[in-house]
Amino acid sequence: MATRRAVIVDVIRTPFGRGRESGVLAHWHPVDLYAQVLSAIVERNRLDPALIEDVITGCVVQVAEQSGNIGRQAVLAAGFPESVPAVTLDRKCGSAQQAVDFAAQGVIAGACDLVLAGGVEMMSRVPMRANRMGKDNMGSAHHARYPEGLVGQGIAAELIAAKWNISREEQDRLALRSHELAAAAEDSGSTARDILPLPSRNHDSSPVARDEGLRRDTTFDKLSALQPAFRDPTMQERFPEIDWSVSAGNSSQVTDGACAVLIAEESTAARLNLTPRASVEAFAVTGDDPLFMLTGIIPATEKLLRRAGVSFDDIDSFEVNEAFASVVLAWQKHFAADQEKINQFGGAIALGHPVGASGGRLLGNLLRTLEETNGRYGLQTMCESGGMANATLVRRL
Repeated sequence: MATRRAVIVDVIRTPFGRGRESGVLAHWHPVDLYAQVLSAIVERNRLDPALIEDVITGCVVQVAEQSGNIGRQAVLAAGFPESVPAVTLDRKCGSAQQAVDFAAQGVIAGACDLVLAGGVEMMSRVPMRANRMGKDNMGSAHHARYPEGLVGQGIAAELIAAKWNISREEQDRLALRSHELAAAAEDSGSTARDILPLPSRNHDSSPVARDEGLRRDTTFDKLSALQPAFRDPTMQERFPEIDWSVSAGNSSQVTDGACAVLIAEESTAARLNLTPRASVEAFAVTGDDPLFMLTGIIPATEKLLRRAGVSFDDIDSFEVNEAFASVVLAWQKHFAADQEKINQFGGAIALGHPVGASGGRLLGNLLRTLEETNGRYGLQTMCESGGMANATLVRRL
């Protein structure tokens, strides 16, 4: 039997809007927002939607407007044939990346030939923890295993900064770099291909076509002046090593957004006159210490490289999600990675982090950097709540 290969044909996403009532996307219902990118990617590739065999969707907080298998609702809202199925998954911040991985794995296994993967999160409408109803998800066995209790992501980011000796200055400089690179990519048009302009709130002004979170006027001094965002006397007593260096400025932004990725079996793409941009070469997912929570990107990267049989030095471009600056810097220090190869169009600190959809934005930026630099291999990795991480290897075609 001939080897099957999964190829990425196209990536499209909405602009990312600030996750607040005044945000540029806050007037959208999440079903409609996701339907926009599903419709657009089909139209842009002149594809009959009846050929799509599944729509795999990432969404983290699946309550209220995001409940009830939002992927299926968006398929119907997009006007696709009723024969097109959909499923919605939650792997926290890695949800859209996991959707892409599952789609590619299905193609490689022969279960399907043409799949849409994507994600959506409207954090202005459905805030984080809205699915917890004031209660946690830690049962008695969980408490028995971790009697002192786990911590929130901000404290985890502080613990990472302490363990890897990452200073406040390092974090703020990475944050400034994120904004500067994102602005340069926007100005050059590098990221424009991936962004679907959307009608503004009142429909009588210019379409929304850029990421709202980008702050062109920020400076190192402005970032340095921000107070630590997670300072907690109780946590200081428990973790005296924390130096309180994580601020709103060196953390990812609460954001609205949606993405879609078209994945096909290589011969199917050729038959449909679709031009592949990259192949999906290998996948890894791992669990890690849930106290530090966000460090799983390190073992996930190592596992992916072993599985793919490539070395770290073989990778031409990296997308490491900027959940917090300390997370990226810890990963960089562990691998002694060249910062110039990391997040070359900026990251979530500048562009925002709609948790169910960020994986599509990282993938789009990764493909574009490979294309513009004539790179071959790109690696994407995403830390996730609860101590998990995804890593995906792609090869430019």
